[in-house]
Amino acid sequence: MPPAPRTAAERGEPVRPNMVLMLADDHAAHAISCYGSVVTTTPRIDEVAANGWRVDNCFVTNSLCAPSRASILTGTHSHVNGVRTLSTPIDATQPMFTDRLRDAGYRVAIIGKWHLGHGGAHDPQHFDHWEVLEDQGEYVDPTFLSASGRRVVPGYATDVITDLAMEWVEGLPDDRPWCVLVWHKAPHRPWVPKEEDRARRREPVPVPATFDDDLAGRSASVRRTTMRIADHLTREDLGEDPPAGLSPDAEAVWKYQRFMQDYLACVDAIDDNVGRVIDWLRERGEFDDTLLAYSSDQGFFLGDHGWFDKRLMFEESIRMPLVLSCPSLLDAGRVHDGLVTNVDWARTLCEAAGVPPHPRMQGRSFWGDLVDGPGEPPAGGVYHRYWEHDDGHHHGPAHYGWRTRRHKLVHYYNDGLGLPGTGDATHPAEWELYDLQDDPEELHNLADDPDHADLRADLEVALWREQARLGDRPHPDQPTPAGLDEPPRSSRRRPG
Repeated sequence: MPPAPRTAAERGEPVRPNMVLMLADDHAAHAISCYGSVVTTTPRIDEVAANGWRVDNCFVTNSLCAPSRASILTGTHSHVNGVRTLSTPIDATQPMFTDRLRDAGYRVAIIGKWHLGHGGAHDPQHFDHWEVLEDQGEYVDPTFLSASGRRVVPGYATDVITDLAMEWVEGLPDDRPWCVLVWHKAPHRPWVPKEEDRARRREPVPVPATFDDDLAGRSASVRRTTMRIADHLTREDLGEDPPAGLSPDAEAVWKYQRFMQDYLACVDAIDDNVGRVIDWLRERGEFDDTLLAYSSDQGFFLGDHGWFDKRLMFEESIRMPLVLSCPSLLDAGRVHDGLVTNVDWARTLCEAAGVPPHPRMQGRSFWGDLVDGPGEPPAGGVYHRYWEHDDGHHHGPAHYGWRTRRHKLVHYYNDGLGLPGTGDATHPAEWELYDLQDDPEELHNLADDPDHADLRADLEVALWREQARLGDRPHPDQPTPAGLDEPPRSSRRRPG
């Protein structure tokens, strides 16, 4: 007799996919080989893409850990969900995609990094089970918080988080669909890899073409940031002092190599654990019917423009990797190149589960693009706003901007607006404008170029209108763009 069909699709049943949503912290797309990385290989993450889709233009709407996680959960921008900075904890009672799934019969858990506050309404609320790292968490023998209290779990955090997630699924008492958020700490600073992974990282890493960028022509807002590898990586970051006698340029390259050695070794453990999840799902016979997704809460500078960290609207910072598979529902080996954001995920996951989204959710679902194949990409762009102005470590500038498929306009309004986590310094407003087709490395600021004045004016209007549509407000000192008679009215209507 032929073997019995193993998947719901083979049995002619509707698929309500199980979900494993794996999220790293600060894992840049250009440190993943299926995105063309020249610094590492990630065969198990690539395997997810090979069995499904690679999303090439997924962007974060606020390039900072906690705000991104809040947007993923709620499907809303920072000004709606309230998590604007690292010091504005979430009200976790607000609607999230997880409670939509749970109300529809899914069992839902989150294991790993939360970083959205602790205690009362700041703890996870919409889960059957939660066990999360305390604050940033530790790489070795991490402390976890849960409804049962606090405990230390021996081991390396990336392995432990994966273990706990699989244990939760293994313990479920019935065959109802489930969703587990496997949210890793790695590869967040300070980088602490497993010794066996570090030992494999001995070969020099290619230095980015923009490593020596002097930022000429860029805004003073960008030049004020304190994220230079040459100047701002510390001994705690590097684990040792540079060799004596190096020239300043040689010392900067030494710091880059040392930083990348540990960063990429942390990525190696992530890749290994993605593989563990793939193998585990296959052993359970559930790989085909499980929506397996891997991403990061934002991008990260890997020596690009001489920087580490994120916080700016440059491509390396705002681009999020996103690969996902579900063989019973999605074709393999596909690429999605339309513009999507982390705000779009909640609606997308609800649609994948056959669950109505909450009306408060913003963005658009791109699940139909994956099931039916993407049609003509929608016109427009993606909105980004970074609120944590002049923080005490990196001094990133408060800004908002609009990215289309070709152009990017950024307005640095340089005002913390009194928000927690921001500094008191204010600076004159500035603009940057980039042509991403002709200048993909964002070296030439066209904001004050007379030949691009009409383009800038059009993009200013588009940015202003998008803020109105989303219910966000421009900075009070920004004048209404020419051609618009009214300031944007606060509106939080759901996009059509």
